[in-house]
Amino acid sequence: MSLIKDNTPSAVTPDGAIYFDSAATSWPKPPGVAAAMLDYLERVGANPGRSGHRASIEAGRIMYQTRELVAETFNCNDPMRVAFTLNITQAINLVLQRLLKPGDHVLTSSMEHNSVMRPLRALEHEGVELNCVACDVEGKLNPVDLEKLILPHTRLIVLNHASNVSGTILPLREVAEITRKHNILLLVDAAQTAGVLPIDIQADQIDFLTFTGHKSLYGPTGTGGVIFGERVDIEMVRPLTRGGTGSRSEREEQPDFLPDRFESGTQNVVGLAGLGASLKWLQELGISELRLQEEELCAYLLHGLKGIPGITIYGPKESIQQTATVAINLAGYSPAELGLILDDEYGILCRAGLHCAPAAHRTLGTFPTGSVRISLGAFHQKRDIDSVLQALQNISRVNKP
Repeated sequence: MSLIKDNTPSAVTPDGAIYFDSAATSWPKPPGVAAAMLDYLERVGANPGRSGHRASIEAGRIMYQTRELVAETFNCNDPMRVAFTLNITQAINLVLQRLLKPGDHVLTSSMEHNSVMRPLRALEHEGVELNCVACDVEGKLNPVDLEKLILPHTRLIVLNHASNVSGTILPLREVAEITRKHNILLLVDAAQTAGVLPIDIQADQIDFLTFTGHKSLYGPTGTGGVIFGERVDIEMVRPLTRGGTGSRSEREEQPDFLPDRFESGTQNVVGLAGLGASLKWLQELGISELRLQEEELCAYLLHGLKGIPGITIYGPKESIQQTATVAINLAGYSPAELGLILDDEYGILCRAGLHCAPAAHRTLGTFPTGSVRISLGAFHQKRDIDSVLQALQNISRVNKP
């Protein structure tokens, strides 16, 4: 099964290597992404909302069209509740740092990325109470374990929708039901699932949906944001930065309306033009259809890995329970050593180490050395997976001294 009828672009780099690091940044991008960015740079180039001339108005149109596409992708009724940031890390910090205050209690999982854990640890030193709910050795979360830790002053639950290490999908809807039952807010880190799994901010009962453009939304780096659910009173969240917005310029106080409350300074309009193009491409193919394709490829990869002597696979080991991100180790090799051999000798580009997620690696039992992560994307074919499987088979046969 392949929704990408044309084999160009492919996951093969110009120098013949095969790219397996989509969980960090997707590559290649759909052809329309670079074209949209070049069109903005060559034809428009202006600052949106800062002038009344035609070029500025056109830049504003491009930016608003992307805002609408983001809202459509995640079923947000009001595009103005989409606030753009430079990436998901900034979006997560916006919510955590400007919502929480000393005395609040926060719950999160033991599979979180440092984009969640580092700001939460900093807030812990400032008087915010934090509990991490233990996931099992495959990275799975039992919602019952989470509910048991809710306190009268629990204000927020932060959930990594899927692990960037093992691909494990966490039970979003079950956790959302718990947050509504106890009148707690829910922040979802969708770095690994936006563009991979269908996400509906209303049906999934999400209060803060944070996303990044450069992973499975197939847009450029420097794009991302947060969508504020209908339960969120934006007065609860203070701006992370304050400055020029092009609106209410007669006042020295920050605008109090969305999205200007959270979008100070000139935005990455060229990046947002590219993100708009990638979102149109995703809509044409269909996220649900792409998910089925990735499930098939992930199952093919997992099946092949299970037949290689010395390979340990971490996580669910079932494509339906994870994204197309697979963490492995090979007996006799450190992750760093294996990653280097795959790159240098076989042209297989993947990521080795701790993946900015030490909590997840502790949960999976791979701390402190980590693992080798193979992550697939929309442009991979079975022949690409055959190449990485053959490489690992060859390496496993080498008798190390």
